[in-house]
Amino acid sequence: MPNQLTISSINVVFSEDEDVTTAKDRPVRPGELEDLGVSKEFLIANEFEGKLQQTLLLSRQEEVVIALGLGDQPLTAADARATAATLWHSTKHLDSLTSSLPLSIAAELGNETALQATVEGLLLASYRFDELKGTPEAEPKLDRINLLVADGVDSETALRKAEAVASAIALSRDLVNRPGGSLSALQLADEAVSVAENTGLEIEIWDKQRLLNERCGGIIGVNAGSLEEPRLVRMTWRPKGESRGTIHFVGKGITFDTGGLNLKTFEGMKEMKIDMGGAAAVIGAMSAIAAYAPDLTVIGTCCCTDNQPSPTATKPGDVLKIRNGKTVEVLNTDAEGRLVLADGLSIAVEDQPDLIVDLATLTGACMVALGQRYAGLMGNNEAAIAKVQTAAALANERVWHLPLPNEYRKQLDSEIADIQNIGSGRFAGALVAGLFLQEFVGESPWVHLDIAGPVTTDENEAEFVKGATGFGVRTLIEIVNNW
Repeated sequence: MPNQLTISSINVVFSEDEDVTTAKDRPVRPGELEDLGVSKEFLIANEFEGKLQQTLLLSRQEEVVIALGLGDQPLTAADARATAATLWHSTKHLDSLTSSLPLSIAAELGNETALQATVEGLLLASYRFDELKGTPEAEPKLDRINLLVADGVDSETALRKAEAVASAIALSRDLVNRPGGSLSALQLADEAVSVAENTGLEIEIWDKQRLLNERCGGIIGVNAGSLEEPRLVRMTWRPKGESRGTIHFVGKGITFDTGGLNLKTFEGMKEMKIDMGGAAAVIGAMSAIAAYAPDLTVIGTCCCTDNQPSPTATKPGDVLKIRNGKTVEVLNTDAEGRLVLADGLSIAVEDQPDLIVDLATLTGACMVALGQRYAGLMGNNEAAIAKVQTAAALANERVWHLPLPNEYRKQLDSEIADIQNIGSGRFAGALVAGLFLQEFVGESPWVHLDIAGPVTTDENEAEFVKGATGFGVRTLIEIVNNW
């Protein structure tokens, strides 16, 4: 697991090996409060009602018992993760923890799902990003956890999957949290190489000369003002047997976005280290694929460069030629993400996949429309859209289906090229950006996720820590698992 996950040991204890009543946390439901060994009146006096994620510390002679509410509604895996995360925050000052949470929720979720969700919630709540601090914060005391489960549970598989998912999300968070000066396109590609070496994925790295040879004019054009070379990362999982199909993920990897010659303001630029959030999600998800070993071919392509102003930078009005042969008039160099994705999507189409999904921190307009909790979802195929919506719901990652209105396409008409990179009107910026991307997917089933809002969070909540969220990793994993 990445160093940013601070729990060092999670052990499974089968219920036949230990008296469940000795657990240091005591999950309860309304109507079962007597199992705590304290009076109902005491709990009411302390305003403990057994609501979901509610906790109450109960002192005992040599231990602390924690009443952990599970609510009175059917539980989901996301509820279990959030509850486990709450448990972590309530106990991280202790030396050790024995919890019966996965045993208590197994009847609703199934044994393996209950255990996996509990472990994921604990691990992700323990995440922190302090690798750049001169004096890192003191580590939480709690690093050893025992989880009670029913006899016969396949705990090895559940733990392996939980660690793979939590590590994938932590990796994505790490990458997004790193400043642009600490994560160039070359360094991002190196991270992908490390993932491939550790998981057995195939990997190709296209350098600048290869990108020129492969006619990737969008990536080359965005990179024109930079001192750092661009990279295209291509990661592939191939099943040992026959493949049931091919899924291709494409991630925007702008490691820092100044806006180019259309320079951003300070307010617009200060958070632009996050502009590779799509690539971070793809790399993170690909790192977890091997743990699930799907009988599908899964490809992750990341288009990586920064976007800088300089005498050599692409100028407003310049025309770039994309991999698929279309030419683009660049009227705004700050609309650069769609230019690199145009190359990435063109490459994805050549694999004739059953589904293409791209992720990008693409537009501020999507944040204006949907805020920071929802990603905008657009696509050209109803069945593909439904698959991604279902996967996002299972992942508990909020998406909102937005249209791609044909009547707005004329905003992208250019007098001198096949298409221009921004719309001629003031409004519907997220939709016009989606219409631009649609020009490069042909008839391939395709879904676009604009994750500009939920890629980060401003608050600590359950399994999320202020900063990068790892949004998109779970959805991509669920797309593969439920194909």
